[in-house]
Amino acid sequence: MENDVKVKARAYLRAKGTLQPVAIIAERVRAAFTAFEEVVDSVRAREATVVGIAGEWTVQEVVDHLVETERPSLDELWCLLAGRRPPGSPIPASLQSRAPLLRPWPWLLRELRTVQRDVVATLEAVRPDFHTDATAALVLVVNTLRPNGGVEPLSWIEELDWKAYALVFRLHEIDHLNQVKKILAAARAQ
Repeated sequence: MENDVKVKARAYLRAKGTLQPVAIIAERVRAAFTAFEEVVDSVRAREATVVGIAGEWTVQEVVDHLVETERPSLDELWCLLAGRRPPGSPIPASLQSRAPLLRPWPWLLRELRTVQRDVVATLEAVRPDFHTDATAALVLVVNTLRPNGGVEPLSWIEELDWKAYALVFRLHEIDHLNQVKKILAAARAQ
């Protein structure tokens, strides 16, 4: 089963990333960022730190995670667009700041928007005919269904070309958008 998940993920990244024009990837990334922003804009600072689901992150911790992972991911994208492999190890899958719940909520939202604007601007600036053979190692996480109906994350390190790497911004954002919606629903039902 694990191999099937990896084969499907690779096929998806190739079809929706590698083989797509950069303009389509940029639009899809922008749409995911916008959808996330629309949801978190309704969250007040106090609500952002409420534990909606025991053992899960709060909304604030999710936003902190996105800031902390999207910043270095943008750096890695710039490396790829310069025709170079990003230096160092892949970005950890559950990276957060040292004190995610102590960061001011308005500041976190501003930081997230700034990084996301830079990601979209970077993608929009790429020439349609741009090509590079540079790849980056990325920790890919795919949620898989357990036999009992639950969900279990499967993670591995995958080598990605720049377009597939860029598409992961969208996938990562959508995954965390769904997470935030569940957290908020649980917290607001308390």
